[in-house]
Amino acid sequence: MPSCAPRLSNVQCLSPSGLHRMAYTEWGDPQNPRVLVCVHGLTRSGRDFDVLANALANDYRVVCPDVVGRGQSSWLVNPAGYVVPQYVSDMVTLIARLGVASVDWFGTSMGGLIGMGLAGLPDTPIRSLLLNDVGPRIDAPALARIGQYVGIPKRFATIEEAADYLWSISSGFGPHTREEWLMLSEPLLKADGDGYVLRYDPSIGAAFGAVSSEAIAAGEAVLWASLAAFSGRTLIVRGEHSDLLSRMTLEQMLKHAQQARAVEIPGVGHAPTFVHADQIEIARRFFEGYAD
Repeated sequence: MPSCAPRLSNVQCLSPSGLHRMAYTEWGDPQNPRVLVCVHGLTRSGRDFDVLANALANDYRVVCPDVVGRGQSSWLVNPAGYVVPQYVSDMVTLIARLGVASVDWFGTSMGGLIGMGLAGLPDTPIRSLLLNDVGPRIDAPALARIGQYVGIPKRFATIEEAADYLWSISSGFGPHTREEWLMLSEPLLKADGDGYVLRYDPSIGAAFGAVSSEAIAAGEAVLWASLAAFSGRTLIVRGEHSDLLSRMTLEQMLKHAQQARAVEIPGVGHAPTFVHADQIEIARRFFEGYAD
């Protein structure tokens, strides 16, 4: 378990339907100008990065937001707002709150999509970009798999029962001890009467299912352009058995990006959790300037 206590803060953001609050967990010296922003996947939370953040907190001010609709953040009034452009806007607000000119970015799955969207903008604050098992093109089998569980209401009698369910839909994360998995699972749950429910807004499922094939294609084109426009260093991490980031897409990303390297993590699907020492070292070396 992490040895340093994180700080929980929040920032007010704007959407077309009004204001909402985005929570974030912060590690390290709040005066450190070296900021690493870590953004989680579709139904996860910023607490996914507790181990990684604790490991890097001596060198970085590590900021791990709960994307709106997840974790400790507000839920949107209009579920149609659960889209990458809104998330990018929220991250711009967060970075402004942090008061720094540039940040490094670690994005897992959806967090990587947000990172690409922001990195491709003129005058982006992103200096370097680690994309954890995600690219502009998401393979259809992964979309179908995610669609089978996202937004479906679940209720659990115990945290252990909830952890077992979360493992059933997340086994691609690779081998973990029971202690590690409980650590990753507990922040995703909230007490509800005599049981527990998942902490994210179920309407995220409706927003996910409502995306048309045309919108997917348009979004992919934007992300390819964003990746090509980003002039900073990029590291693309792929789980060996990932169903979301194919090797073909990875090769195309290496051709599109201006400064990209790639590493594949054996024995893992979608997506590596970076709670193990070898994975943490990959991130550490990249952000210290040793793209591996």
